[in-house]
Amino acid sequence: MTGEVLLQVDDLHLSFGGIKALAGVSLAAREGEITAVIGPNGAGKTSLFNAISGFYRPQQGRVRFEGRDITHERAHRRAALGLARTFQNVALFRGMTVLDNIKLGGHSRLAANPLSAMWYVGPARREEMALRREIEREVIDFLEIDHVRHQPVAALPYGLQKRVELARALAMQPKVLMLDEPVAGMNREETEDMARFILDIQEERGVTVLLIEHDMGLVMDISNHVVVLNFGEVIGEGTPAEVRAQPEVVRAYLGDTAAVGVAA
Repeated sequence: MTGEVLLQVDDLHLSFGGIKALAGVSLAAREGEITAVIGPNGAGKTSLFNAISGFYRPQQGRVRFEGRDITHERAHRRAALGLARTFQNVALFRGMTVLDNIKLGGHSRLAANPLSAMWYVGPARREEMALRREIEREVIDFLEIDHVRHQPVAALPYGLQKRVELARALAMQPKVLMLDEPVAGMNREETEDMARFILDIQEERGVTVLLIEHDMGLVMDISNHVVVLNFGEVIGEGTPAEVRAQPEVVRAYLGDTAAVGVAA
């Protein structure tokens, strides 16, 4: 690994009543790399994402971004610093068009004051038009969704909705992009398209990716580093090849197929 650590999680503990969702989780996401977080259902993966992005407040531990402690920053401040995410279940405004949904991601970067924004004049109008041009050029074309940009999200098939959610996150111009099960429920063709987009985001745009995914074929193909959770604890980490060979990981999650490199 050569990239600097961009996102550092140290000893995170998170409990809900008597249930421990995270019990001392630590990980590092290095600049320009894809770090995957895997584990069985209920292992604490989405709880970890929620703690990193500011939706949950851990009882113990630290989250550092570019060396800065952001443990107590609100979610919108973390987004403004460069943390963007998608969700396990599609979280779009279904009655709005594709373009309007994507533009919402870019609004975290706008600087117009509330008064000018309310009347949509002067700087607010110029910012909005510049944002639209940027999104059309840098995001919509990149993700190949120009043909649906004026359609309501509710009219789109599931795979395209997931791509629109990715586009909304990219509109935030993130330094770290957190993807929660980006190919869940997709067919093979849609999965291959999404894998290509994730790799292009990493390689062409230099975005650091933190990924939760159950599709082990995808994880092993595109990840630089893999962290394995089980019952809220890290039970293994390393390169995909190293993780596949760790006995505790095989027992807890990958199963016997890992020994011969078959996706579990």
